[in-house]
Amino acid sequence: MRVLVTRPAAEADSLAAVLRRLGHEPILCPLLDIRRLQPAIDLTGVQALLFSSGAGIRAFAEINPERALPALTVGEASAEIARLLGFRAVASADGDSAALAALAIARLDPKRGAVLHASGVDIAGDAGGTLSARGFDYRRVIVYEATPAKAISPTAEGAVRAGAFEAVLFFSPRTVDTFVSLVNKAGLADRCRAATAFCLSAAVAAAAATLPWRSVRAAPTPDQPALLALLAAQDR
Repeated sequence: MRVLVTRPAAEADSLAAVLRRLGHEPILCPLLDIRRLQPAIDLTGVQALLFSSGAGIRAFAEINPERALPALTVGEASAEIARLLGFRAVASADGDSAALAALAIARLDPKRGAVLHASGVDIAGDAGGTLSARGFDYRRVIVYEATPAKAISPTAEGAVRAGAFEAVLFFSPRTVDTFVSLVNKAGLADRCRAATAFCLSAAVAAAAATLPWRSVRAAPTPDQPALLALLAAQDR
């Protein structure tokens, strides 16, 4: 299938490679622009790092050389990024913000130090509230900002305009909102009628349902392997 990939550029490239191995034709359509920030990061008393996105891992790695602290990631795709960047003790929650908090609670002891969450300006869920309620010293440092793209990439716009795609992958409501806004602005909403929107969660699917897709499907669990399995099932 020809698949629109809506992840930010860095994550889009790695996902596109996976799609090619699965026999699909990826069409890059990054909808969020990542601007890395340079905050001071104090790791005094920190026992582990939390990452709720691949962008957070990449930004932290550019700012700070620490790689020995345990790195807990929201999913396996972000865990792989952490390993590639040299983090030595990586564990994946294989889910969402709630799963990440649950992993931290299962693996860590509040008495052994703080947990530091390196994130973007906007985050989904309330991992911090969950961890604080369980007695953890939760610290959050904002290492990047994600802003909506001002236009769909020329390649993606050409594919949408021609109806030359069968699927699109959405990972967040914010990404969907950006796509919907840009497609409506370009007058291309009707061009989505022959394609299926594959969504990371029910919340993402609800946002996607504002366009006239052939169908909208939500992964049974909020992780990339489940989303790709959904795509594979559609392809059979």
